[in-house]
Amino acid sequence: MKTRREILKGSAWMGAAAFLAGCQFDGVLGAAKTGAPMQGFQLPPMKKIRLGLAGLGNRGLWALQRLAVVPGVEVVSIADLHEGRVAAAQKWLRENKHPEAKFGFFGENAHRKMLDQGGIDVCYVVTNWQSHVPIALEAMNRDCHAFVEVPAAFTVDECWELVETSERTKKICMQLENCCYGEVEMLALNLCRSGLLGDLVHGACGYIHDLRSNYDWDLPESKKQIGLANGEKQEMWRLKWNLEHKGNQYPTHGLGPICQYMNINRGDQFKYLVSLESDQRNFEAYAKAKYGPDHWKSQLKIAMGDMNTTLVKTERGRSIRIEHDVSSPRPYTRVNTITGTRGILTDYPYRVAFEDKPGDGATHAYFDEKRAEEVKKRYMHPIWKHAGPVAATVGGHGGMDFIMDLRWAYCLQNGLPLDTDVYDLATWCSVCELSEQSVRRGSQPIACVDFTRGAWRTAPAFGIYDIDISKMPFSKEQLEAVAKGSMEV
Repeated sequence: MKTRREILKGSAWMGAAAFLAGCQFDGVLGAAKTGAPMQGFQLPPMKKIRLGLAGLGNRGLWALQRLAVVPGVEVVSIADLHEGRVAAAQKWLRENKHPEAKFGFFGENAHRKMLDQGGIDVCYVVTNWQSHVPIALEAMNRDCHAFVEVPAAFTVDECWELVETSERTKKICMQLENCCYGEVEMLALNLCRSGLLGDLVHGACGYIHDLRSNYDWDLPESKKQIGLANGEKQEMWRLKWNLEHKGNQYPTHGLGPICQYMNINRGDQFKYLVSLESDQRNFEAYAKAKYGPDHWKSQLKIAMGDMNTTLVKTERGRSIRIEHDVSSPRPYTRVNTITGTRGILTDYPYRVAFEDKPGDGATHAYFDEKRAEEVKKRYMHPIWKHAGPVAATVGGHGGMDFIMDLRWAYCLQNGLPLDTDVYDLATWCSVCELSEQSVRRGSQPIACVDFTRGAWRTAPAFGIYDIDISKMPFSKEQLEAVAKGSMEV
């Protein structure tokens, strides 16, 4: 007997056939233009967006500080496990002359209390990894759109559940992948769409970030930094996940932009992947050096290898390399490399080279610094041209966090489809489980999953979008500050 997943995968022809027959999903709030109901999904303009923020840890507090200055967004409710964090968030709002959230909830079911209270359009999920899916599902089932931190899901079944719930409820489920809005990532997207890199052939990406200090989270000084009062416990949830899992469990920061360059889910699709990883050495070495060989942290046996390399083949014959290493003493990088038949852009540091015209011949060196900067300036993405100055002032990973929030708010306020959808979320996140399957099976090839059920073949390409600041409800004073590039949080 076929499983439900096999039946769903086997029904891909139905979506394609419906599209070819001219059938579209027509919902109360929007219409899909492909065989996947939530592709291109649009809502009526929402001039005021009421938001509930679930999670006020490190990333959650950063999110609150950004969202407080996005015009047209009202933070109605905040929720966290710890009472002290809720109080600290309200205090920050008061001290920075922003309206306090009308409701603040804390405790084990704080997010549920927030949803029970109602009065929110968007549930912004910035909690620990394991709670992303349940909160997002509950939000959509409670008539809220779900915007979820990365990774939004870990298993293929979780991805399907988010896809099917979004389709059934007609609620947006978007992953908050800030790296899609980085200045160089958006420059690369512009170069790809301009044709300067030619026909895309290969992409390389990764998440190389030394996180061995996560071992120190339960120390008193760490509690103070993350706003925990005496007696409150910060669980080492990220480290615990690495204790049990192999593969790439954090793929989307690097992978999201590459998928946009290559139009994954919009003209191309993952076909299969292969994943290989090294043994684990660095977490154990760090713990023994810092705490001594007999400390309980030095006795932990971590399943995840130091370095994971996952290779993806796409339906159009392209290749993608995804790297993951959070335990080696290495400088931070997301790699961010895209190559085509005419040239290359790579990052960390930013470098670029391409033929001035097809057939120029071998390219053996990157452009010099002057020409590389000229390319950067000439082909800067329009969103960064128009919103970059204010983003740099507000901040958030160099401004890309604010660009991300400004963009989705702009889309909702003007009745536009969001840049990424639940199918992108599912495709990128499915690498977590599929890469682990491959590693545990001796690096066997693993078939990837088409969450669009065939609609990727006809979906419009990922475009070059913009933000018209004049169409957002900035005050006169804010618009003047934006024009000067001096808007302050």
